[in-house]
Amino acid sequence: MNQIEKILYTGRTHTSGGRAGTARSSDGALDVALSPPGFGNGTNPEQLFAAGWSACFLGAISAVASKLKVALPADRTVDAEVDLVMEAEQYVLRARLNVSLPGIERELAEQLVAAAHQTCPYSKATRGNIPVEINVV
Repeated sequence: MNQIEKILYTGRTHTSGGRAGTARSSDGALDVALSPPGFGNGTNPEQLFAAGWSACFLGAISAVASKLKVALPADRTVDAEVDLVMEAEQYVLRARLNVSLPGIERELAEQLVAAAHQTCPYSKATRGNIPVEINVV
């Protein structure tokens, strides 16, 4: 494991009840009811993971574009899809990130997205652990 140089931020949550419970951040900014996918009125861990990853991925794209002095469109988006899958009688995840960079030439967009996938902490955490598909749309 690499030596930690500086902790930039620690997210803290308190969760109770599992998939049919609640989750709240230590600062109160996040306070959600949880429910299993397709049941109840709460969100689920797959949605929360998709939201976190897509936000982080957009940040990684911005960081890469800044280094390359590329102006990004204001309407850039990532539609993240995180699947909960039953595989060989075990629960596993798989994911797709569909990235839209309107007005950026496809080749440049693909370069930015590939570089972002190498730098995004969520992408690093999932690399080699779950199937991930990255698409420029």
